[in-house]
Amino acid sequence: MTNIYVGNLSFRTTESELSNAFSQYGEVSKVSIVMDRETGRSRGFGFVEMVNDEDANQAIELLNEISLGKNGKPLVVKQAEDRPSKPKPNNRFNNRW
Repeated sequence: MTNIYVGNLSFRTTESELSNAFSQYGEVSKVSIVMDRETGRSRGFGFVEMVNDEDANQAIELLNEISLGKNGKPLVVKQAEDRPSKPKPNNRFNNRW
């Protein structure tokens, strides 16, 4: 499985539209557009998970810098990077003694 980052999405792009675009190149197992917690509006990026690595690489190559939809901007499509783990907060009370 390959996780793909898709950036520069129009705020109107739906998960269904994103899934349709990627499914032209192979089986899509999951699509998620990241939403702002406070406004409920798209943050302009999302992730697509594809079953086959070769299909995913082809989708990345062919969908990068194309526009999706009528008013879409050129997409940024690349393999998603693992999110670095957050450092544990330094609890000042643990260091008393």
